[in-house]
Amino acid sequence: MALHQPTGRSRLGFALAALTMLLWGVLPLALKQALRSLDAVTITWFRFGAASLVLGAFLASRGRLPALGRLGRRGFALLAVAVVGLAANFLAFLVGLDLTTPANAQVLIQLAPMLLGLGSLVVFGERYTPAQWLGLAVLAGGLLAFFSSQLGQLSAAALPTDRYVLGSGLLVFAAVTWAGYGLAQKQLLRALPSQALMLCIYVGCFLCFAPGAVPSAIPSLSAADLWVLLFCAANTLVAYGAFASALNHWEASRVSAVLSVTPLATLGFSLAGAALFPAAIHAERVSSVSLAGAAAVVAGSLLVTLGARR
Repeated sequence: MALHQPTGRSRLGFALAALTMLLWGVLPLALKQALRSLDAVTITWFRFGAASLVLGAFLASRGRLPALGRLGRRGFALLAVAVVGLAANFLAFLVGLDLTTPANAQVLIQLAPMLLGLGSLVVFGERYTPAQWLGLAVLAGGLLAFFSSQLGQLSAAALPTDRYVLGSGLLVFAAVTWAGYGLAQKQLLRALPSQALMLCIYVGCFLCFAPGAVPSAIPSLSAADLWVLLFCAANTLVAYGAFASALNHWEASRVSAVLSVTPLATLGFSLAGAALFPAAIHAERVSSVSLAGAAAVVAGSLLVTLGARR
């Protein structure tokens, strides 16, 4: 089976990956607000539904709707893997976020790009240099330090840790399913353009969540809550569209390295949001060890990116 090869437009690939990173950095703060008024299934259903409508209308106006006949039996199997993987990721991440905090969720979910990078070594034949392997080890050590410190803080304060551990477990599960989605999506880019492929995935995920959604709860939202929900939907459309295009132009291992910087973006947005909107957003308490762990995650991701062969 022929494997997908990036176009080689590395600057465009980097720009798209960086845009995805920033959008995913601010997303947990918005989702945390949305969870105050809606359940996780309805939020996810709405996000995929809005993304499907907007992207579907855009592609239809240009006569570029997906040509599903090009997929074949293997392509449809990969599409099913991508749909189930992304749907499971969205739901597990949102429930894990509700049980923990935005910074915790964003740090632990960085297992996802790490697993995507490792998977690309096996599936797509990409190769790591010794510097990249060192970066991967530093990234993994940073994740472990952050998680251990956060858990230790809860124990020292005599706060219940069961909720945190369950939420963290769901976030790890979300990372695994996202890596499976990313690998399947990258191979599917051989059969469909990135936007057409994302439309298929959005519609599939929308149908997955439709039976459990409660659409009647949306009209009763306040204006502020509705704007937050619309932002979450727009974030889905733009961020995943940019991610799909980044995979088309750049190696999956390098895209995953840029996405590993997302925790620091979330911490930065959290501090800025707490300063600007103190009544709505509360700054997270992060220990010096946790900050060091987050910094190690970023340092490891940079090693993975900069240590690649030219």
